[in-house]
Amino acid sequence: MFKNNIKLYRKQCNMSLEEMAKKVGISTGYLCHLEKGTRANPSVEIMEKICKVLNKKISEVFFQ
Repeated sequence: MFKNNIKLYRKQCNMSLEEMAKKVGISTGYLCHLEKGTRANPSVEIMEKICKVLNKKISEVFFQ
């Protein structure tokens, strides 16, 4: 499993899974798998997009 803080920060932003997936430009299913840690190693581009939407640094979201 791949540990990250996507769900924590998404909830703090009061964003639904669907809303965030649309803003990032990925499917809701893919984002759900990333949040759960069942899909690991997203591309740097996807990590950057997620962090931009959450207004966080990559290290805060993916490496803590």
